[in-house]
Amino acid sequence: MSGFDDYSSLLQKLGKHSLGKGCLYIKKLDDVQLPVLKELVQKSVEKMSK
Repeated sequence: MSGFDDYSSLLQKLGKHSLGKGCLYIKKLDDVQLPVLKELVQKSVEKMSK
């Protein structure tokens, strides 16, 4: 994964998280908005598939 630069608007809506260079860290799923996480994963997979 090339990072999270293209996903800043989604990350702002996600909830409590931290980032590594190519990693998204979430301690508890209750800390994040699951629909936003789902959209983030879908967009990431689409981008990597291209």
